[in-house]
Amino acid sequence: QVQLVESGGGLVQAGGSLRLSCAASGSMFRINAMGWYRQAPGKQRDLVAGISKDGTINYADSVKGRFTISRDNAKNTVYLQMNSLKPEDTAVYYCNAEALVATGNIWYPGTYWGQGTQVTVSS
Repeated sequence: QVQLVESGGGLVQAGGSLRLSCAASGSMFRINAMGWYRQAPGKQRDLVAGISKDGTINYADSVKGRFTISRDNAKNTVYLQMNSLKPEDTAVYYCNAEALVATGNIWYPGTYWGQGTQVTVSS
């Protein structure tokens, strides 16, 4: 199993910045892609940004130019730097990881989620 622990959410005024972090832990695992999703009240969970193991990045159109995703493979950690925040960025942000987990000599693919961190942007 892989555990994802997020940190860095909070309350910020419009135009401000926040940095989210997500650290993966467990035993016998290999992280492939990592990403951030968000879910506002009454809405579906949507991809914000994703980064592959080799560093290929994609962003939702709504955050391009304002958010930056990065990762430290040695620490199994992914970051989301959020600048120029808008009230519409308010949501619970979830860390996501695609990983291989070993059971004996067999590696199984799986999708893992963090517990979520609240980001609130006031106008």
